[in-house]
Amino acid sequence: MDFSEWEPVYEAILADFGFDRAGDERARDELAALVTSPYRPDNDRFTGQSVAVAGAAPTLESEADLARDADAVVAASTAADRLVAAGVDVDWVVTDLDKHGERVAAFTREGTPVAVHAHGDNRDLLAEHVPDCDVERLLPTTQAAPVDPVVNYGGFTDGDRAAFLADRLGAADLVFPGWDFEAATGPKARKLAWAERLLYWLERRRGERFAVLDGRRGAIDTAWLPVE
Repeated sequence: MDFSEWEPVYEAILADFGFDRAGDERARDELAALVTSPYRPDNDRFTGQSVAVAGAAPTLESEADLARDADAVVAASTAADRLVAAGVDVDWVVTDLDKHGERVAAFTREGTPVAVHAHGDNRDLLAEHVPDCDVERLLPTTQAAPVDPVVNYGGFTDGDRAAFLADRLGAADLVFPGWDFEAATGPKARKLAWAERLLYWLERRRGERFAVLDGRRGAIDTAWLPVE
């Protein structure tokens, strides 16, 4: 995805939450300074493969077979730790470090690529945990304009960023264990509403129907949707 495609959606998110774009840009620049030789995945890494995009909802363990049966797993945040504990291999972790920074560093050192995201509210976590990571397994990401070596593949929450990453790496189809759009209240619920909107946009872009959105599409706010 070119940033020109993402930017109108990003601006809608900023306006909805009152976030400071300059804060995202400062975090992006600080992450760039911490990462000297970032990992760059092959864009065909998941070509022809079914990819499980794992969320961290309470249902994850009961739906772990969806991940186990997929060809690859991209896990959002602590979903990675929980799947590993359930005996499911994880191929990628996508996180903004808000819950498991030490474990993220361990994933990179063990050879699992991690997309570490910079935004205006996690600059302290970046400074604390990124130096402990193996940068050869660390993909630095931003929701603002990309600045080398930091990339922007699209997405807002860890979960929908994981889906956009899987798409970027050529996934043939996506399944979604551990997702529950009704599992949160307050600011988290608003973020999940955006995750749902972004997955709706992604499935339209891919020409695919995600089962996780079945029964929900009619109520999704599409006023922000870019003209196609």
